[in-house]
Amino acid sequence: MPRISPVSKDQAPDASKPMLDAIHSKLGKVPNLLATLAQSPAALATYVNLNDALSKGSLSPAYRESLAVAIANVSGCGYCASAHTAIGKMHGVSGDELAKNLTGKASDPKVQAGIDFALAIVEKRGWVEDADLKAARDAGLSDAELLEILAITITNLFTNYANHIIETENDFPKVELAQTAGAR
Repeated sequence: MPRISPVSKDQAPDASKPMLDAIHSKLGKVPNLLATLAQSPAALATYVNLNDALSKGSLSPAYRESLAVAIANVSGCGYCASAHTAIGKMHGVSGDELAKNLTGKASDPKVQAGIDFALAIVEKRGWVEDADLKAARDAGLSDAELLEILAITITNLFTNYANHIIETENDFPKVELAQTAGAR
């Protein structure tokens, strides 16, 4: 049972309603997490605006979802692992690849470099080492892409932590976290 309940569009503050409409038209539903964030128009707008900004970045939706799955696992967020697996499939990432991403691995070396960098950010609480930056750059990531991966990581930590606090009821096909959750 969630510790903070989702709201319907009718119950949501007026400022949240247009955002809920946009989410529904994009995903075909309003996920429980976003319906809960809708209680605070500022909290929902934070999510919406961060994702809108990232959608204009250089990294593809599929790449972002692969990162999100890996971040969810290391953060121990089953809701986000489930949500981003479903959304990743919508963006053409195979189920096998998403399962691999859940363990912090990727078939594509550039996606692997992004996952490694994102997980270093999470595990080191932002205090990445010169070696982390060098490895990412050696794998072909530009400084602009590294900063975008930082933004993706922070955005996903926002939702991971929100789910921890809320104890959001999962409304996506359930994905079990990998045994390596919290450790690489």
